[in-house]
Amino acid sequence: MNIALGTIPFGTTVGTRETFAILDRFLDAGGTMIDTADNYPFWVEGCSGDESEEAIGAWLAARGVRDRVFVSTKVGARPTVPGDLTLDSAEGLSAATVTQGAEGSLRRLRTDYIDVYWSHIEDRSVPLEETLGAFDQLAKAGKVRAVGASNMAAWRLERARNVSAAHGWTPYTYIQLRHTYLRPRPGTRPAEAGHRLVSDDLLDYLAAEPDLTLWAYNTLMFGAYTRPDRSIAAIYDHPGTARRLAVLHEVAGELGATANQVVLAWLMADGIVPIVGVSTMEQLEEAIGAADLKLDADLRARLDDPS
Repeated sequence: MNIALGTIPFGTTVGTRETFAILDRFLDAGGTMIDTADNYPFWVEGCSGDESEEAIGAWLAARGVRDRVFVSTKVGARPTVPGDLTLDSAEGLSAATVTQGAEGSLRRLRTDYIDVYWSHIEDRSVPLEETLGAFDQLAKAGKVRAVGASNMAAWRLERARNVSAAHGWTPYTYIQLRHTYLRPRPGTRPAEAGHRLVSDDLLDYLAAEPDLTLWAYNTLMFGAYTRPDRSIAAIYDHPGTARRLAVLHEVAGELGATANQVVLAWLMADGIVPIVGVSTMEQLEEAIGAADLKLDADLRARLDDPS
């Protein structure tokens, strides 16, 4: 299953029993990729940012399935000021932070290696050489098997990969950005701090770099495709959105699928790994159903060009 399970609420609004049940079902359905971070969900009052990793670590220890899953976590966006619910005091990407962050994640996840370790946000105050050198040391020590960049501009990703190549270091081979079927209005930014949208330049770059894999987050727009109580973000407020939504729902009706499932299938058809955050078993079952949904060439053409 080419879907990653988003785990922000695990260990908090999704309790231990429910967390274990969701992870069990995901694994049984063929899911292997689990996405977390060292700060989920710090912005919820009373939370430290340890909770998601600790919940996953408890499940890994209880089930003994570490060799069957691909664990992804991140460093750089954990607040350094207690009670700060913004990114204003984010820890950043110094070599010391990257190294210490990995040790903390390994401890909370109860594992001795991380499958892909991400820089969570950009930190342009730290030279790329310092951050990438620290990632490479973790890889050489066997604590990290691959590295990725989250919320990084396309030109910075290219520059970082060139720096790694010049030094013979482990390169970024994963990029994680916000992406969905709807297209944002040019020049707009998400309201959520730290989020960066996929750009056409980034997609063009990915097409030329076969060793790079895109993981997309907020793929289902907080449920806005299917839930009337969830509004579509203002960045998608333009005439093209109505046309894309109309075709999306037409295709979903023809396939007997939900709009969410078609969005996920559309992303996977381009080799993108969609991250799907779930808090209920019903949401998970919907995502699992998308894994077997196939879009033929005609349907993809309609979705790609709904004019």
